[in-house]
Amino acid sequence: MHIAGLSRLSILDKEAETLRGQLNSILDYVEQLGKLDTANIEPTSHVLPLNNVMREDLVKDSLPIEEALRNAPDGTEKFYRVPKIIE
Repeated sequence: MHIAGLSRLSILDKEAETLRGQLNSILDYVEQLGKLDTANIEPTSHVLPLNNVMREDLVKDSLPIEEALRNAPDGTEKFYRVPKIIE
């Protein structure tokens, strides 16, 4: 209940008993992990090697203005019309 108060959580007594058991299980598991010998293990940011798949950056023709504005809810001949936000 003390931790719940510190974190400003409203927890019923019945919930507190369940959470106490779950928290103790988590802390026991973390304690087991602390006993592992990791001296010869290199730090990693991911378990699997990741490689970005990049495509070649090619210059292409852009969309014609008419096609780009086709689905605009409110557009002019050349622009999107948006509500004014700065006065």
